[in-house]
Amino acid sequence: MDAAIDRIMQTYDLLANRTSAASAEAREKVTNYVRTLFEAGEKDAHRLTVYGLTYLRQLDGSVDQVKAGYTGL
Repeated sequence: MDAAIDRIMQTYDLLANRTSAASAEAREKVTNYVRTLFEAGEKDAHRLTVYGLTYLRQLDGSVDQVKAGYTGL
């Protein structure tokens, strides 16, 4: 689980420059999220990494649902 969190944060930090405070807050949130998934039975580090990155991108608003093709239907 720790390896997945480290990989998530390395990748997330490459996406944009963030302050150390913002990065620490993101690490705390994603750690809680990944821990929940891990305790629910997800043990694959690659899947945890993808889920964690998706979670952080949704939190910071970098996933634009309209551009991604979501029409609301």
